[in-house]
Amino acid sequence: MAATVAALFIGQFPTTTSEALASANKTTDVGAGWTGQTLEALADTLIPGERRFAGDLALAGAVTGPGAVQAGVIATLSSPELPLAPLLPEIAALLNARAVTYAAAHFILLPITVPSFVGLSFHHRTTLVQGLFGLDDPDRAIWQMFSLLTGLAFDTAAHLDTRQALAAGHPGLAWLGWLPPNADGLWRFSDYSYGAALAATHPATTASGSPA
Repeated sequence: MAATVAALFIGQFPTTTSEALASANKTTDVGAGWTGQTLEALADTLIPGERRFAGDLALAGAVTGPGAVQAGVIATLSSPELPLAPLLPEIAALLNARAVTYAAAHFILLPITVPSFVGLSFHHRTTLVQGLFGLDDPDRAIWQMFSLLTGLAFDTAAHLDTRQALAAGHPGLAWLGWLPPNADGLWRFSDYSYGAALAATHPATTASGSPA
């Protein structure tokens, strides 16, 4: 799936950027600076969370409790297993350009000390992001993939081993009520998800549950 997501992102950018992406093989720190702030603000618009500290501008503080940023969305986006790091500054720049256009159309004066998208209120961020997913938006695929990865960061702790994420109290897994593994580190479920066995176990099934 990582290759598919990367390919969809690559198709939206020039060949030079695609070549840079193909050669990337390590995590890039995008958490600081304007790129990080912009991507955090976008992720916070999709899955909001509370501010991490006083003066946290990237997070709008629209809700209480942790959201996508606290769940590790930046670590997911910059994971070496999904080498999108070279594209992240371009995605942030594209979003900020859209924010400038939006602000001009709505007569909003943006601050010059933060990225344009970060300078918008949560209401205006939400309105802008809704438009990004319109059928006529030329960059719709980019925002769709970004929202997918944001969801993966929160719902699955995609950048962490699941056991490690649970031990650390990952907010998304905790919110979903993800159960811890058994004592041996494996997950087993005593109840059938449909309330009944749908078929008898094949006699050639191995002890691990795999077909022979």
